[in-house]
Amino acid sequence: MGKIKCHLSRILGERRISQVELARISGLSTYTINKYYHENWKGIDEATLVKFCRALKVQVGDLFEYVDNHDDTGHRASSNG
Repeated sequence: MGKIKCHLSRILGERRISQVELARISGLSTYTINKYYHENWKGIDEATLVKFCRALKVQVGDLFEYVDNHDDTGHRASSNG
């Protein structure tokens, strides 16, 4: 089973934007931003996604990535190479 990785922490770090500053420019609460920053989120609604994309001037694919942790045979991928 794969997972969706959120790149909010990386994006904010690269741009030197704090969570508080993102809250100010996006209209999202710092609580909501913190959940995505620390990848403790369970789902995202369209309004939240739009606010992230508009405030950061990114596309959805810049913010989120699907990470597959299985190989093509359906077995769990090994990190040992």
